[in-house]
Amino acid sequence: MKVTAVYFSPTGNTKKSVEAMAAAVAGEEKYEILDLTPADCRNVVHEFGADEFVIFGMPVYAGRIPAVAAPRLDGLTGHGTPCILAATYGNRHYDDALAEMEDIAKAHGFVVKGAAALVGRHTYGMIQVGRPDEKDLKADAEFARKAAAGEGMKSVIPGKRPYKDGIPGGKFKPLTDRTCIGCGICRKGCPVGAIGEDFQVNPEVCISCFRCIRNCPVHAKNMDVEVYLAFAEKFTEELSKRRENEYFL
Repeated sequence: MKVTAVYFSPTGNTKKSVEAMAAAVAGEEKYEILDLTPADCRNVVHEFGADEFVIFGMPVYAGRIPAVAAPRLDGLTGHGTPCILAATYGNRHYDDALAEMEDIAKAHGFVVKGAAALVGRHTYGMIQVGRPDEKDLKADAEFARKAAAGEGMKSVIPGKRPYKDGIPGGKFKPLTDRTCIGCGICRKGCPVGAIGEDFQVNPEVCISCFRCIRNCPVHAKNMDVEVYLAFAEKFTEELSKRRENEYFL
């Protein structure tokens, strides 16, 4: 059985969990990867057969899947293709994101055999740093094996319809200081092409994923301003209690 990991993962949380699941389902076989994170993946077209298996992964932004990511699924078509849905979130809540993913998957010809709400490091502050950890990934893999082997999903995926209002991106937009060496890592990796030739961030396009901050080799990309630092400290305290992953079969 051909297994494909499909994800939008600016900072790598979703990638880790989805690939752990894909490896578990594929077993000794090699699984495929369809990474929808790069900015040039807006018009990907791909069809999956009934004898294949797909793991879809999306991060949660304010209780929904990212507004820029949802359209990147438009060109994917299943033909009764079994799948798993994984929504990764930063320890607050996933709200309607899994329900939204379920509706998209079914509308595109996929059959949902399992769903998971998975905790990863939050974009802001120092919330659940290091997650998904080894314990998380082991549980992800075990869940994926059960979902793939099961006859069908019996659980009801949480979420409301209509979904809660989404937002295009967070209010904190990365800054660039004078230590920038112009290496281009941030510009090449930005999932929405929000970084210009001068390596400054266009706040009108940026989705506040903080990928550039996490990946800058000299820490030139930053959010070192009082308004953010104060917010991040408070937010970190509010979300300090560990939430566990939720699996639906």
